[in-house]
Amino acid sequence: MTKLKTTQTMKPATAAKKLGVLLSATPAEFQEGVVSRDELNRLQADPPAWLAELRRNGPHPRQVVAVKLGISNSGLARAGITGPLTTAEIEAIKAEDPEWLKHERSVQAEVRKEAQRLKQR
Repeated sequence: MTKLKTTQTMKPATAAKKLGVLLSATPAEFQEGVVSRDELNRLQADPPAWLAELRRNGPHPRQVVAVKLGISNSGLARAGITGPLTTAEIEAIKAEDPEWLKHERSVQAEVRKEAQRLKQR
């Protein structure tokens, strides 16, 4: 007797996180359904217009904001940024280059340097 292979599915929140987008900004049909592994792979390989637009202009989830600013999620929290930001808002912060951003980037650089040092042991 052979086992039938079941389709692996995930909740929309999990799929949105894997796609790097904010769930609340996705279309209703994405938020209300389940996403199969095959669908996720298709979305990643050939993103539809709504996904490309979200990735380009946001709003971006915190982890994506942190990466775009070159700092950690903790650094965002210390700076008082608790919600999602659009690409324009991120670019405005980069252009302003506030003192807190310089500090958090230096902290992040030190963390990376220490991780590299430990890896070489």
